[in-house]
Amino acid sequence: MNQYETVFILTPVLSDEQMKEAVKKYEDHLTNRGAEIVHEENWGMRKLAYPIQKKSTGFYQLIEYKAEGNVIADVETELKRDERILRFLTVKLDKHAIAYNEKKRKKAAEAAAEA
Repeated sequence: MNQYETVFILTPVLSDEQMKEAVKKYEDHLTNRGAEIVHEENWGMRKLAYPIQKKSTGFYQLIEYKAEGNVIADVETELKRDERILRFLTVKLDKHAIAYNEKKRKKAAEAAAEA
């Protein structure tokens, strides 16, 4: 099983409830196909580098998960079909990226505990 990271941008016209529902749909889609979600992060509304479909902002979402390779094609097909998704990118993580992400999450947890 490999570890992957998918970042997708949702259209800014969605309400918070609709955005959370879309994210939940993809988390469920992954878990139903045997993937194990390692980490999920909402980056919030951000300005895009260039307009996409006449929109200059979007909701960014990151999902890190462990899955078999055949799950990726299935998830990406669903992302392409969803009109709420402006863009997405899936990356296979190597051992260095996995270690970096774990270190980053540990550091963030320690900072949150101190606050």
